[in-house]
Amino acid sequence: MDQIKQIEAFVNSATRGSLSAAAKVEGITPAVIGRRLDALESRLGVKLLLRTTRRLTLTFEGQAFLEDCQRILNELANAETAVSLGGMRASGHLKVSAPSGFGRRHVAPQVEEFMQGNPGVTVTLDLTDRLVDLLNEGIDCAVRIGEMADSSLVSSKLGEMRRVVVASPRYLEHHGSPLQPADLAAHNCLSLGQQRGWTLRATPGGEIRLMKVAGSFECNDGAVLHEWALAGKGLAWRSMWEVGSDLSSGRLVSLLDEYSAPPVGIYAVFPQRRHLPLRVRLFLDQLKSSFSDASYWNHSGKA
Repeated sequence: MDQIKQIEAFVNSATRGSLSAAAKVEGITPAVIGRRLDALESRLGVKLLLRTTRRLTLTFEGQAFLEDCQRILNELANAETAVSLGGMRASGHLKVSAPSGFGRRHVAPQVEEFMQGNPGVTVTLDLTDRLVDLLNEGIDCAVRIGEMADSSLVSSKLGEMRRVVVASPRYLEHHGSPLQPADLAAHNCLSLGQQRGWTLRATPGGEIRLMKVAGSFECNDGAVLHEWALAGKGLAWRSMWEVGSDLSSGRLVSLLDEYSAPPVGIYAVFPQRRHLPLRVRLFLDQLKSSFSDASYWNHSGKA
């Protein structure tokens, strides 16, 4: 029990920026928070927080430990909730945010399925490519793709996503297939506006590099590049969430797979809370069930 209290004191102090703020959350005095932090650092033998009278700063070890502690506390809260809720049904309002294109194709269908199974829940789905402020905008959870940087939020990995170079069979019939990244220079590469290049490995299993590409057309809307690739206009570098069904049906062909960069994570992020509402926890479980299944992406991507 003391270890859990120490971890809670550390997480609350790190995410709220002061001992007094952490003490207010837990209903105790700042001195008690300080003693718990001292005991935790003494037990671990490492400094987690640099404390002055004006601010708290995470050390390198503290930052890494914070991410693990947030995950552990959330999983513990979910386990307690699962046991105590028993047969209770989810209810209330759920507000979800997701990137526009990805959300339209993959989060919206999940919301529809979730509402069918949980008729007591109403949902607001906010599709936007800006970085939303979860706390100030009252958002229960946001789906994000890529590495998480905001330590004040808790993240839960839902799955992984990779990007692939694709072209239509018609384009390849007329122009041939690139066999290595250097061959892209001889092809019409459809680029996202302001995109500096495509991230690929220099050799199979080798170093990841940004490959500069060029072509006759660029656009700031990835959906347009997708349509142009289907029409045989050139090569495109797209995410599996967009082109999965096209690859399965043969409308597009995946190229240079052995040079692909490692996949990036798909995450759900939500504000630090001791207990997630049942409706949020059940929705996250559904997203993880779908997005962690590699076969899901092979048949996804339909508009």
